Amino acid sequence: MPKQCFGKSHVPLSPAVRAGDFVYISGQVPVGSDGLVVKGGIAEQTEQVLQNVTAALALAGCTMDDVVKTTVWLEDARDFGTFNTVYAKHFPKDPPARTTVESRLMIDIKIEVEAVAYRPV
Repeated sequence: MPKQCFGKSHVPLSPAVRAGDFVYISGQVPVGSDGLVVKGGIAEQTEQVLQNVTAALALAGCTMDDVVKTTVWLEDARDFGTFNTVYAKHFPKDPPARTTVESRLMIDIKIEVEAVAYRPV
């Protein structure tokens, strides 16, 4: 089965790519539908990022329940507790494997999240 790309972006990437039974979600940032970074701190930005992950998953026919792995980049490790509280609400049962690191990000944001989902075709 050839890979399938879903969605469009203003940068050279696909928001979601299916390869066999796996769907890879590109790193999502806290940008709203207006194209602007959401106002607020780590809680508001985490909520927006996870809404964006949910939307990217939907492009490929997946949901958050299909996510098996996430990678999270936080601009400041001191935000981990607040981030974790918001994140937990999106994965209330059987959360995926996760890696979380502190890192400088490409734009002035507090968080970026990528995901891998498993949904057999």
